[in-house]
Amino acid sequence: MKPLEEDFYTRNVLEVARELLGKYFVRKIGKKILIGKIVETEAYSSNDPASHSYRGRTPRNDVMFWKGGYLYVYFTYGMHFCANVVTGREGIGEAVLIRAVEPISGIDIMHYNRYGTKTKMNIKSLIELTNGPAKFCQAFKIGRKENGISLLRGKIFIVEGDKIPSKLIRKSNRIGIKEGTDKEYRFFINNNLWVSKK
Repeated sequence: MKPLEEDFYTRNVLEVARELLGKYFVRKIGKKILIGKIVETEAYSSNDPASHSYRGRTPRNDVMFWKGGYLYVYFTYGMHFCANVVTGREGIGEAVLIRAVEPISGIDIMHYNRYGTKTKMNIKSLIELTNGPAKFCQAFKIGRKENGISLLRGKIFIVEGDKIPSKLIRKSNRIGIKEGTDKEYRFFINNNLWVSKK
């Protein structure tokens, strides 16, 4: 599994958000490997009022201003982590939120990370395993320590996956924001069971 090259990430945030669909997100934990197919993303640009970078660089959003190819992880609502792929050139402040992935490999580990031993695996728990940004982070054990990790090497990276036909790619307004609601910066694979909102 070869990680995507840096030049994939150092492009326009909307291009990256769309082309991440179908790519495989890989997380190595010891000898265990977790793999999920990216099925839903949201783009956040530097001139976007819904973006963390809109009001400038701060200690909290600093990673978002790095050169494309890093993971920007933030804590929200006092309880959840969300993971973003940094894009563009150094200093711009743009990133793609990974909203949902389809579990491919290491599903039993993801299930344990999400539910512990209290829930037996069934269709419902499997569908709800990674069908949202916080659920994805919990299943893949992504938290504060993963903020700033390079996606070009190491234990977290993205590889080529399934080629998604253009006719299956949809875009819409983003979810759960109060500003920039007019922008169609959300991309998803139509009819995929793990998309967070149909």
